[in-house]
This record gives sequence, C-alpha cells and structure tokens, in this order.
Amino acid sequence: MTLIQQLSVEAGLKAEQDLLASVCAAELEAGVLFWQPTDRALVMPRRLSRLPGFEQASAELAASGWPILLRETGGEPVPQSAATINIALVYAPARTEGDQGRIETAYRRLCEPICDLLTELGGVASLGEVEGAFCDGRFNVNLNARKLVGTAQRWRQSQGGQRPVGLVHGALLVENERDSMVASVNRFNQLCGLEQHCRAESHIALHEVFPAPDFFERLSTSYQQILVPLLKP
Repeated sequence: MTLIQQLSVEAGLKAEQDLLASVCAAELEAGVLFWQPTDRALVMPRRLSRLPGFEQASAELAASGWPILLRETGGEPVPQSAATINIALVYAPARTEGDQGRIETAYRRLCEPICDLLTELGGVASLGEVEGAFCDGRFNVNLNARKLVGTAQRWRQSQGGQRPVGLVHGALLVENERDSMVASVNRFNQLCGLEQHCRAESHIALHEVFPAPDFFERLSTSYQQILVPLLKP
C-alpha cells in the first residue's frame, strides 16, 4: 500500500475520523495515516459559519477555487491542497502515563520526529508561534523560523470509557502554494469582519529548502517506533 494516500479533502478528514473510531472500538491498537489532498478546500470550524458575511465568503471562495469545508473541532481557517501532506497519529496512551500532561505529550510525539528529521537535514527546527501565520499555535513546527506544520488534536473515550484515545494531526506544507493559501484565508477574514491578517512569508514549504525524497518514509519509521511501547496496556 502506498505510504501517502491520495484523497479528497473531505475523504481525508473522514479517513482520520475512521481511524480514530477504529482505535476507540479496539479494532486497532494504534495507527498512522499520511494523506495528500487531490483537491483544494478552506477547512474551518463550524462555528465560523454563523459569522456575518459567511455566505458571501463561501460563494466567492468557491468561485476562486477554495470551497469551504466545515469541521467539528476548533481553531481557525486552514487551506488544504495537493501542496499539503497531512499526518494523523492515533493512539491510546499507556495507563501508566495518567492524564496530566496528556495534551502536550501528544503534540511532542507528533512534532519531535519532524523536528529531529529537519535537524538531520541541516535545517533549524523549532516549536512555537510565528507572527503572521494562519491558524497559529505554540506547537507549530517551524523550519528556519517560518511555519512548516500546523498541528491540532482531539480526544475521545474508547468504547466502555476505559481509556482516552487521541488523534494528533499535522498539516505539512511540502510545495510552495503560500501566496494562494494566505490570500484565501485573508479574503475570508476580510469578508467576515475578522481582524487577523496572514502573511505568505511567515510560512515555508519543505521542498523550498530540502528535496528530502524519503522524508515521509523516515518519518513513518519514527512514528512506528514511538507507537510500539503504547501497543500493550
């Protein structure tokens, strides 16, 4: 099976939820999903659909090639396209870990292998906010002080409520589509009266800096090693 699945944005989001449901149902103990969109969409929380100007923004962005898709989680608008590769890490923490620090631990499980690989390639990797980035956060993965990966997570209880199960997601920009992506977010914000203004130069694509042809194969190996200790209670 190909490591990176080619899916529409809608199908990719569903594949993540299906993987989460499978681990919750104990059909799988854990899993990693890599997927690359075959289309484009501006993905945002459902709450933003209540903003004044949303209908106009939805029609205008669809006409410009960035149709809006709504998601159930929080955050801000995020552009998805073939320039992006998504990573979803799904697992139930070992019972010995407890709940304290679970959110930060999950982000580090996702982000540290990316940072380690970027460092091996000769880049300067860091975690943290980047002024002017869309959907900014303290667990951005940054390359040379510019945002490369946006991250998010969601948690559910396994069936029977025995254990929490987490889905930790990263959207990694592999090709330079920064101008179009930022323009779509800024146009949405403008039409809906939101103050945030994003800048293309706050972002960077992996292949702008490194060819890294085996980047995701190496990353997959790292995640498999991380998941091994979590596969048994």
